[in-house]
Amino acid sequence: MRFSVSPRFIGAILAVFVRLWYMTLRVERINTKVFTDPELRAKRPVVVLWHDEIFPLIPAHAGERMAGVVSQSKDGEILTGVLQNFGFLAVRGSSSRGGMRALIAAKRVMDEHGVGIIFTVDGPRGPRHKVKPGAVFLANHAGSPIVPVRAVMSRAKIFHRAWDKFQLPWPFSKCTIIYGDPILLPDLGDDPEEMQRQCEHLEQIMNSLGNNL
Repeated sequence: MRFSVSPRFIGAILAVFVRLWYMTLRVERINTKVFTDPELRAKRPVVVLWHDEIFPLIPAHAGERMAGVVSQSKDGEILTGVLQNFGFLAVRGSSSRGGMRALIAAKRVMDEHGVGIIFTVDGPRGPRHKVKPGAVFLANHAGSPIVPVRAVMSRAKIFHRAWDKFQLPWPFSKCTIIYGDPILLPDLGDDPEEMQRQCEHLEQIMNSLGNNL
């Protein structure tokens, strides 16, 4: 007899692991007031991360009424289980599968629940640390500010074979979470060149966060 374990169940188990692991970290936050500002949260910000830094950022923001855009892959199903166990809503889709459908669903969740949206802007398949247009497109059409967030880990296991070189911070290491200032986009209309310029600008800002640590 074969037994199958659902990805959501695996996600729930992983959430316990993530929670316990996170408790061992020494977490410092920089520019937190930006992220916790009630006026900003009321504008339903689009919060952008790098894919390889997601591990400490999920438990760090547990229960903060946000929604995450998650790939439609099996791994995405597992991540959905993790996110839901930390109190996040999940919107399924990505830039490679169901992209526009995911953006429409994300906008609907923002409107119906009054929450911000979290994007791993180089996911789900890379290239690593290259901003894709989904988050910029959504922020433009929702009239929302973009908030870049980085997690800088003092010591981490880096999975070099993974496309994103995923980082798992070692227990008892230091993790610094840096919140960038909100980015207010001009009206981009349907200009693909301006969209690309804004993606490149966001990429520069993301890469600059944490340089002084």
